[in-house]
Amino acid sequence: MSSEPSSATPESPVLRRIALSLQYEGSAFCGWQRQRNGHSVQAQLEAAIEQLDPHRPIQTFAAGRTDAGVHAAGQVVHFDCGDRIPPSKWAPALNGRLPSTIRVRESVPRPMDWHACYSATYRRYRYTIHNGRRPNLFLARWSWHRYRLRLDESRMRDALNGMLGLHDFSAFMRAGSRRAHARTTVQEVELVRQGDILRVEIQASGFLYGMVRLLMAQLVAVGEHRLSVGDFEQSWRQRRRHEVKEAAPGHGLCLLRAGYEDDIFTRAGWYDCQPWFFLAESDPPPDPPPLPEASGSEL
Repeated sequence: MSSEPSSATPESPVLRRIALSLQYEGSAFCGWQRQRNGHSVQAQLEAAIEQLDPHRPIQTFAAGRTDAGVHAAGQVVHFDCGDRIPPSKWAPALNGRLPSTIRVRESVPRPMDWHACYSATYRRYRYTIHNGRRPNLFLARWSWHRYRLRLDESRMRDALNGMLGLHDFSAFMRAGSRRAHARTTVQEVELVRQGDILRVEIQASGFLYGMVRLLMAQLVAVGEHRLSVGDFEQSWRQRRRHEVKEAAPGHGLCLLRAGYEDDIFTRAGWYDCQPWFFLAESDPPPDPPPLPEASGSEL
């Protein structure tokens, strides 16, 4: 047997794809995506992964890119790593290295051809509105406080229902989007009032850049009788982006979850992880004035 040293290189470790169910409180972040001059969730997560798997460049991929201040209850993220750490152990290991505003609820193995973004069949967002007269600091980071008028949830619900299906939502897309088109399928909508709290949930195959926040500002205008349901629908159907001039604040918005053809996480680790806010006493503002007769026709 030859005593000369072998020129063979050690075998590369087996790569494994890990999916995470991720929560974050978005107030202190510039959003999910890594940015040069901002504090992002992605940068924090990748730094934590690199501490545990330092032998390769780490890149994470998310089901959706949340804006500055936006929260996530069930964001789905994947990354590739070596096989030194069992998949289920990544969650506790990362939580010991992440700030308290980011938590991994579950970590599971996935096939190497599975993708957190491209394999998703839907994303679901919830927007929370505090519609009471007085401020509440316990709700301030998680809801939009609308206190001047009691929102007309019946009209808001009618406006939402008209959006179901495949449509071009150019009116609700912020400038700077890299998408080739503005078509997406709204699969489900829901609006529930419990006292002074309104929860609006929208599920779609995908969302445009800034879509939910632009939509919510228009929806509140409908609820305050500043905009009729008919005018609301004509605006987005006719792609009149110039009429959508304001966006709802990011802190009322939460990415609830992303869905896939098969069940990836346990229900407890992924489904409806944002609690419902409830106030025992109601303190509603006055009802909005009726719409003027000259307003657009109702649907």
